[in-house]
Amino acid sequence: MQNQSFVTEFVLLGLSQNPDVQKIIFVIFLFVYIATVSGNLLIVMTILNSPALLGSPMYFFLAFLSFLDVCISSVIAPKMIVDLLYEKKTISFGGCMTQLFVGHFFAGTEVIVLTAMAYDRYVAICKPLHYSSIMNTRLCSILIGVAWTGGFLHSIIQLAFTSQLPFCGPNIIDHFMCDLYPLLKLACTDTYIFGLLVVANSGFICILIFAMLLVSYGVILFSLRRHSTEGQRKALSTCGSHIAVVVMLFVPCIFEYARPPFAFSFDKMVEIFYTMLTPLLNPLIYTFRNKEVKNAMTKLWKRLMIVSDKK
Repeated sequence: MQNQSFVTEFVLLGLSQNPDVQKIIFVIFLFVYIATVSGNLLIVMTILNSPALLGSPMYFFLAFLSFLDVCISSVIAPKMIVDLLYEKKTISFGGCMTQLFVGHFFAGTEVIVLTAMAYDRYVAICKPLHYSSIMNTRLCSILIGVAWTGGFLHSIIQLAFTSQLPFCGPNIIDHFMCDLYPLLKLACTDTYIFGLLVVANSGFICILIFAMLLVSYGVILFSLRRHSTEGQRKALSTCGSHIAVVVMLFVPCIFEYARPPFAFSFDKMVEIFYTMLTPLLNPLIYTFRNKEVKNAMTKLWKRLMIVSDKK
């Protein structure tokens, strides 16, 4: 398709058109965003300042996951929060395409990182004697490189097709962000084939990876019968945290993209969940029952207090 776009900007309807409701939502999501960024950056700083944690592949991936959560939230939340202060919420065509690309880039990267974390737990629990030799620094670096590459390829495919769709009006998006299905609804052409591409590139891949992760964690849990009671407890705690994060991310994504290409009114609530609430909950899930992270945070806090007292 040739680019025949006449629309230079889009109007976002946001979460509500009621000024009083918008003020309440502004306060809530401003707090959520600040807590999300603070919590995830705290995990990143804690792991980076703890050689024992940073040397562990599990915590290396956890730091990277927290960094991605900050990035995903920052792609969506600031624009949405600021828009709540204005009656008319607009975004340029270029800004819309940028938000679409960057959002899917970080989300695609996070999906692969979660897969790498599942593989790390599989090796640690099912092949403990070979863990150090398998999950070495080189493999961890390769997995991170694969995650960046996979996220980029996933996102560039979405952008390549979406940016070429003709948008000749109307330009009102019934959403708080630029996403695939709301944009398809505005295109001045038949988007059925492109909708199928979205299902294949996003929905089918999410279902496939989600199924693989569930199977891998099933194998891990089955193999725990050979471990001691203490080993089972620790492994169940770690795997339980991973499974909770996987479910919170993949279930909304599957609902959003593994379906016929139509936009629904409750899509906003679903996307709020996995773009803002899931990144907020991840730090709590990973640190609430993790003694190593909590101890490292305590040491980091004491170190900062000593530095502060010296000043």
